[in-house]
Amino acid sequence: MQVILADDQAKVRSALRLLLEHQPNVKILGEAVDTTGLLDWVTAMCPDLVLLDWELPGLPAAALLPLLHDHCPALGVIALSSRPETRQAALEAGADAFASKGDPPERLLMAMDEAMENRNRKENCHES
Repeated sequence: MQVILADDQAKVRSALRLLLEHQPNVKILGEAVDTTGLLDWVTAMCPDLVLLDWELPGLPAAALLPLLHDHCPALGVIALSSRPETRQAALEAGADAFASKGDPPERLLMAMDEAMENRNRKENCHES
C-alpha cells in the first residue's frame, strides 16, 4: 500500500510515519504540508491512500477531494482531524474513512483497512 501523509504539523507527520513504517506492506511515498503539495504528489505518484488533515492549508478539503480523484480515481482518502465533529462532513464530502487525531493508533489502522476496502470497491465499479 503506497501512502502519502498530508498534514501541516511536523509532529503529526512524524507520528504517522513512525506508526506506518512498522506496518507490513505500507510504503510512505512522501509528505505534503499544503494542498498544492498534495496535489503534486498525487498527480505524480497516484498512491493507494492519502492520510489527509481535514484542515490542511490551501483549498478546503471538500473542494480538494474531487481534484484528487480526478488525478487518481481509485484513491483512498482518510480524513484526519483533531475535531471529531468533522467526521460526518468529511465522509459526506467523499473521504473513505475518518480518524480523529486523538484516537489510538489501532483506530487509524482500522480506518486504513476501511479506506482500502472502499478503494477496492471503486476500482471494481470502474472495471464494470
